[in-house]
Amino acid sequence: MKSRLTTTRFALVLLAAATLTVSVSATEKKGDLHAVKECSQYNQMPGGFCTFIRSDFALIQPGTRVYYDQAPGIPAGLLDSNVVLDAGAGNRALGRCTLDQATGKGLCTFSDGTGQFAGFQARLEVSYAGGANFRWDGTYSFDHDRDRR
Repeated sequence: MKSRLTTTRFALVLLAAATLTVSVSATEKKGDLHAVKECSQYNQMPGGFCTFIRSDFALIQPGTRVYYDQAPGIPAGLLDSNVVLDAGAGNRALGRCTLDQATGKGLCTFSDGTGQFAGFQARLEVSYAGGANFRWDGTYSFDHDRDRR
């Protein structure tokens, strides 16, 4: 009886792991990404952040933050910064964003990440959406076969 219970538990653990792997990797290898971030708390200092309020991409849930390493203004009129997209629990994407402060238009690119963002790549156009809101619209993909030495 004990052996049967152990086998059943093991099978349930395997099923749960397989389900999680399928839901994250198989359904989201590449596609379009549309999100809105709210920047009322962005202080224009290194470490400043904006918070996502809407997204059609499962890994960027409301509350996910994007942190900026550099302050705007160098070069003048631009925000040009390394960024970290932080979805919590070690799920982070690494990239770079450049934004024209006069027009609110820009570009963010991501080249890799950790946790569920491992192998994440994206090219996202940034546009001003009114108030303290900005849109990210573009494409993403995952390269899980990349050599990870």
